[in-house]
Amino acid sequence: MIAIVRQKRRTFHLTIACLLTCLMAVTMLVFTVPVSIAQDNPSGLALPRFASTRSSPVNVRVGPGTQYDVAWIYVKAGIPVEIIQEFDTWRRIRDVDGEDGWVHQNLLVGDRRGYVAPWAVDTQVPLRSGPDASATTRAVLTSGMRVQVSECDGTWCAVRASNSGASSGPTTYSGYVEQDELWGVYQSEVIE
Repeated sequence: MIAIVRQKRRTFHLTIACLLTCLMAVTMLVFTVPVSIAQDNPSGLALPRFASTRSSPVNVRVGPGTQYDVAWIYVKAGIPVEIIQEFDTWRRIRDVDGEDGWVHQNLLVGDRRGYVAPWAVDTQVPLRSGPDASATTRAVLTSGMRVQVSECDGTWCAVRASNSGASSGPTTYSGYVEQDELWGVYQSEVIE
């Protein structure tokens, strides 16, 4: 009879140990789920990365969902932005001014755009005919000018820029700009 009582006590102790272990596992799961959700990366693409707005207008919201207020609106397509976080189908973006907000993934596209030296006022950057500082200058781009980036080798980027302010209509220039003169590409990043 004593052996049976002891066996029942061991079973009871084992049951409590199992319950405590399960409770600890559930507690750990509950407390780690929000962290993994906050670091969610559903696209599987690198973060951060650059993209651009697909269309206009684009509502930038204060949170990842239509229930959140609109912080600002992009009124032009092709605005370069940096994706810094993902949550489900929403992307947290940062713009050239350092402001951040959330947009739906369908409002972004992987086309690379950039700004010429937006950190400098009244700066002029030469658009070269080739990826070399001694190549002839095709045009002079001013700071803040938006360009379309087609490729970068880590030092130079092939870009297209349009002068939309011309009275005879927009003129498009193609050439090369030093990569460190652009916002919209990372230093030493290779784009093919």
